[in-house]
Amino acid sequence: MSQQLIDSIKYLIRLSAEEEQLLPDLFSRVTLKKNDYFLQEGKVSTQVAFIEKGLVRYVMNHQGEDISAYFSGENEWVGNLESFLSRQPSTRSIIAMEPTVLWAASRDNLQKIYDTVKEGDRMGRLIIEDVFVKSSKQVTSLYTGTPEERYYEFFELFDKIQHRIPQYMIASFIGVKPQSLSRIRSRLSRKH
Repeated sequence: MSQQLIDSIKYLIRLSAEEEQLLPDLFSRVTLKKNDYFLQEGKVSTQVAFIEKGLVRYVMNHQGEDISAYFSGENEWVGNLESFLSRQPSTRSIIAMEPTVLWAASRDNLQKIYDTVKEGDRMGRLIIEDVFVKSSKQVTSLYTGTPEERYYEFFELFDKIQHRIPQYMIASFIGVKPQSLSRIRSRLSRKH
């Protein structure tokens, strides 16, 4: 069992020693190689996971083109909550960008956490609230922000992992072609 995972849960909620002893039975270790799927588009999401090590990319396919929807790195929770909660096929894939170690909980095991850990429901709510806020900001930015503003927001969102993300994926995330990203970066560097 990962101490990082336990620390992450303890950051969100109080966890008794007895409750902590339950966790190893509720999470399973998942290792992904670069380009392995944690979730494939069209499949129903059946688990959520904590990233101990590595980096994943949320990808949507739009008219045959992969669009970067989000990125998650160490000490973050990963999953497609829309698919997980609705039990409908996922509209995006989650793919490892580098070798990745996850601690995954199935729907049933997550329910056991809610039922047996005193503040388990609170943990789930806090994780979902965090995902919701990030998603809302991203949607608002795509509709109201300029490409330059979205580029700055990218660095705010992914400050700790941005150096591990290729430029063409950054361009996709902010909604421009790689050539446009080069022009944006050039304009911004002249301003500073």
